[in-house]
Amino acid sequence: MVTLAHDQETPLEAELRQLAGSVPDPELPVLTLEELGVLRAVHTRGPGRVEVELSPTYTGCPAIEAMASDIERVLHEHGIPDVTVHTVLAPAWSTDDITPEGRRKLAEFGIAPPRSTRPPTGQATGSVTVALGPTRHLPDPARDAAPLACPHCGATDTELLSRFSSTACKALRRCLSCREPFDHFKEL
Repeated sequence: MVTLAHDQETPLEAELRQLAGSVPDPELPVLTLEELGVLRAVHTRGPGRVEVELSPTYTGCPAIEAMASDIERVLHEHGIPDVTVHTVLAPAWSTDDITPEGRRKLAEFGIAPPRSTRPPTGQATGSVTVALGPTRHLPDPARDAAPLACPHCGATDTELLSRFSSTACKALRRCLSCREPFDHFKEL
């Protein structure tokens, strides 16, 4: 998760960040941009002039334009006449940036939240071994920080049906216990 220096923001910037962060994601309206973790910062640059930093979930994400437009609209509605939204690519957004509340909402909505991509504390980072194998997902403590649980019944015995679902950020899986299909927000 990216930690931002919100302690240096003014009360007005905090208020505007809260407004901008309350905008629903255009592809996953159950989440706000703050919960998704794509809103990086809001800066006042003078009277009535604001700059917003926004990171896409992946390079070329088509939703970034709708996010920027929605942020501009919300801030205009709250009396800010000059709003500029900048796309920030570094640090890159990661599914680890999704807030705990966002993860809870995804599961409640029937989408399996992404597992953490951070190595467990004390585990070395470095190269990652990639292997092709079966599409069935069984918990693997050596590979997964947490098993992928079905959002319907909680079972972790699932299979991959399609690497892409309704958006490029999600995969389509099926639980082998309750047999229900579900979306999985892919880890990045």
